[in-house]
Amino acid sequence: MEINKAELASAAAASGQAHEELMGAEILVRALQAEGVQQIWGYPGGAVLYIYDAIYKQDTIQHVLVRHEQAAVHAADGFARATGEVGVALVTSGPGLTNAVTGIATAYSDSIPMVIISGQVGTAAIGSDAFQECDTVGITRPVVKHNFLVKDARDMAETMKKAFHIARTGRPGPVVVDVPKDVSFIKVPYHGYPESVSMRSYNPVRKGHGGQIRKALQLLLNAKRPYIYTGGGVLLGNAVQELRTLVDLLGVPVTHTLMGLGAYPSTDPKFLGMLGMHGTVQANYAMQNCDVLLAVGARFDDRVIGNPKHFASVERKIVHIDIDPSSIAKRVKVDVPIVGDVKDVLTELIHMIKESQAKPDANALAAWWSTIEGWRAKDCLAYDRGNTEVIKPQAVVETLWNLTKDDDCYITSDVGQHQMFAAQFYKFNEPRRWINSGGLGTMGVGLPYAMGIKLAKPQADCWCITGEGSIQMNIQELSTCKQYDTPVKIVALNNRYLGMVRQWQELVYQGRYSHSYMDALPDFVKLAEAYGHVGLLIERPEDVEPALREARAIKDRTVFLDFRTDPTENVWPMVEAGKGITEMLLGSEEL
Repeated sequence: MEINKAELASAAAASGQAHEELMGAEILVRALQAEGVQQIWGYPGGAVLYIYDAIYKQDTIQHVLVRHEQAAVHAADGFARATGEVGVALVTSGPGLTNAVTGIATAYSDSIPMVIISGQVGTAAIGSDAFQECDTVGITRPVVKHNFLVKDARDMAETMKKAFHIARTGRPGPVVVDVPKDVSFIKVPYHGYPESVSMRSYNPVRKGHGGQIRKALQLLLNAKRPYIYTGGGVLLGNAVQELRTLVDLLGVPVTHTLMGLGAYPSTDPKFLGMLGMHGTVQANYAMQNCDVLLAVGARFDDRVIGNPKHFASVERKIVHIDIDPSSIAKRVKVDVPIVGDVKDVLTELIHMIKESQAKPDANALAAWWSTIEGWRAKDCLAYDRGNTEVIKPQAVVETLWNLTKDDDCYITSDVGQHQMFAAQFYKFNEPRRWINSGGLGTMGVGLPYAMGIKLAKPQADCWCITGEGSIQMNIQELSTCKQYDTPVKIVALNNRYLGMVRQWQELVYQGRYSHSYMDALPDFVKLAEAYGHVGLLIERPEDVEPALREARAIKDRTVFLDFRTDPTENVWPMVEAGKGITEMLLGSEEL
């Protein structure tokens, strides 16, 4: 059964062909087309060959063959983070699914909308320890928003409709659809793709309680030291413009979590920088000393507030807006909980402010800003900018920012010191430009993220800031970059250590560097060239900017930049485990 572009227009409305018979795999592909899916990342295997055959027979969805299933899910994840659309991955049964679990858990931790289709052994063989069988539903249950096992091909269309609906609504998240092989080849009548779906047990709240929003308004207007703290929920909820309007309307300071960067322009003075374990002095001190805190789409996680007892030691009123009721008051007691879509709630709050024409006390706000500027005067992100002997990793990121700040540019990162340097020194002024793993902290995501974004945004530049440890976890995807012509730029801050592990070992474990040093590293330049790409080795500070300029000028090739950076450099500020967010280490100089 051929499915081509001429037939795509009728894919979502095929109800007129009530007696058309299709295989389960063909119905699945029709569902993907009806959902507007343009790319799917995957790796074939026996249990999904009928699905792959159905993909082969159409020309509206591009399938991208990765080199490892983990990378398939990460690439779909990166696509979803950058576009706001549902990312789709396809893996086979058994090891295909288990290889994908890390990617699924990564997306789940950061609430990323995804649908992962997995193959399964035939229905009659389920539970018999058949070849390449695993309990997909059981294995993935803790790391998905929901999962389905499709036992009847007649349920395929409705199941796919439910999967996409669940993935993208409420608090987004990954949904797994497990498809037994016989379900994929059995032919059944196809009655079209459902236009809507109704689930009695799933009805996320969108509109916030009006009375609670009015309480929040009064607290904000009467505050002497107001502060707005936002997380990834503002980006996921497409509430960036509403947040910016609110901050500018009130003239109050704002901070973001690692996942929220870009929601408010980092170059605006009202932005105090990222807060938390590696946040700025002004952001953390404002968090601890405000009298009214408005938390929007954030969850007060351990990396943000440090020790909860320390955080609770200062009296303040807290307003918490979140689409997920389970996130509210989960770690911190709040005074005004508001369950609802952050865009809708902020829109109503802004309307109330404009209607009341009231403003916070100008004198009190001026005094609060004066206090904040005193904290900001202590340049907590200072480093040895004049060093001419060794490349400082912060300098690489700052130089990259200066060169690309006016470009349509996406920055991905892996996890470790380089991730924190990117978050601290690249000033994100627009949303969905900073793509990294926050909740799970997954090494190896940076390159697949970049691949997924580059396919979705071919005209934009995509830079992957990584380390020599992280990049090797999915380095095989350099092959995928070559095959699918995704010319990304890889900035490897190569300090020959697992940098963040080494930093903790230096500070907490008395310099016992247990297995954190890389004794044998590949020649990354030759490795990049072996995959058909451009490799550059940069060892001197004066060569940093020319190398970045050279890479930026190369538009049609992937470029791997191996920066040999200072192996002793640490990420400052730093809050040690068990400490409060104002108990910060500022570096050896203590500034």
